[in-house]
Amino acid sequence: MVDETAIARIRMIVGLGNVGAGYERTRHNAGFWLVDRFASRVGARLKPERKFSADLARTTIDHHDLILLKPATLMNRSGQAVVAAALFYRILPDQILIAHDELDLPPGEARLKLGGGTAGHNGLKDVKARLTHADFWRARIGIGHPRSLGLEQDVADFVLHVPRRDEQAAIEEAVARVDAVLGLMVEGQFERAMMRLHSRPPPAGAGQPAGSPE
Repeated sequence: MVDETAIARIRMIVGLGNVGAGYERTRHNAGFWLVDRFASRVGARLKPERKFSADLARTTIDHHDLILLKPATLMNRSGQAVVAAALFYRILPDQILIAHDELDLPPGEARLKLGGGTAGHNGLKDVKARLTHADFWRARIGIGHPRSLGLEQDVADFVLHVPRRDEQAAIEEAVARVDAVLGLMVEGQFERAMMRLHSRPPPAGAGQPAGSPE
C-alpha cells in the first residue's frame, strides 16, 4: 500500500493574510486571494475550524486529496494553524505550499521556490519557526516595494493598504498564473510548474524591487 505521507507532492495549500473586512483587499492578503480563487475554481468551500484556528476546506484534485487553509490568527501567528493542520493530517513540510505577498518582486511577478529565508515576512517567520525548518514550498506573489514604486510609505503601512488600480490588476494577474499551475504542484510536477510560471517575462516597465530577489 502506498504511503501518502511520503509522496513528493503538495497536499496542503496555505494562504497567508489578515482576517477581517478591513484587511481583505490589502497587499498583505495576496496569499488569501490565491486560496480563495483556487477554492472557487474547484468548487471547494472553506469553513471555520476552531481546532486549527483557521478556515479549512478538503477537496480532491485528480484523485489527490488536498487541504486548503487560511489561518484565522494574526499574521505573525500563522504557523499555529499550519502546524496544527499538518500534524492532524500527517502532512510533511515539503508537501506544504505557503502563498504570500512578496516585497522583493514587482506587482505582476510571481515565483515558486522550496525553502529559503523569510525576508522579514512575519507570517513566513512564524511558519518556519513552528515547523522548525524551512523545507516548505512558497508561492511568492509580488506586490512591489514602496521605494521601487515611488512611494514614501513605511513598509508596514504599505502592505496594509489597498494597491493602486494598476498594481491591483497586475497582482491579480499574477495570482491567476499561480492558480493555473497549482494542479501540477498537487501532482508533484514541481519543475514543470516552475517552468510554466517562471517563463513569463517581468511586467513591462516594472522597476527593480528593493532587496535581493531569490
